[in-house]
Amino acid sequence: MRRVSQTGYRSHVSQARECYTVELVKRYWCYIMSNKSRRLYVGFTDNIVSRTVEHKEKLFPNSFTAQYVFDMLVYYEQHTSVIRAKMREKEIKGWRREKKLKLILAQNPDWADLSLEWQESLGWNLVPEAQYRLKRKARRG
Repeated sequence: MRRVSQTGYRSHVSQARECYTVELVKRYWCYIMSNKSRRLYVGFTDNIVSRTVEHKEKLFPNSFTAQYVFDMLVYYEQHTSVIRAKMREKEIKGWRREKKLKLILAQNPDWADLSLEWQESLGWNLVPEAQYRLKRKARRG
């Protein structure tokens, strides 16, 4: 039985002679955010859900993505290696805009906000009144 959670862990349970093993595989994402003027921001993360919420809620108000209101997730791809995800981010960042647009339009021709699919999923809110919370790091200073 395999399940992929919103946080990116895959649990694998196998049954052999009444022995159970659980395998957790960490997932990483390379993603592209956009705004209403279709500017592009390329990033990578180990938690696509919380990172998207951080962009949408502008949790870092002085950041580039907050200033230019990057609030639409238009492309993402999953990796099992942090190095591979970071290399892919660097590769896409080095591309010309036209090549990035071809990548996005091949998977998302309607330029839809892909994060809205998660909210439509039955598993998004297991408890109806529950809301996704982010943990902010305390500032040192």
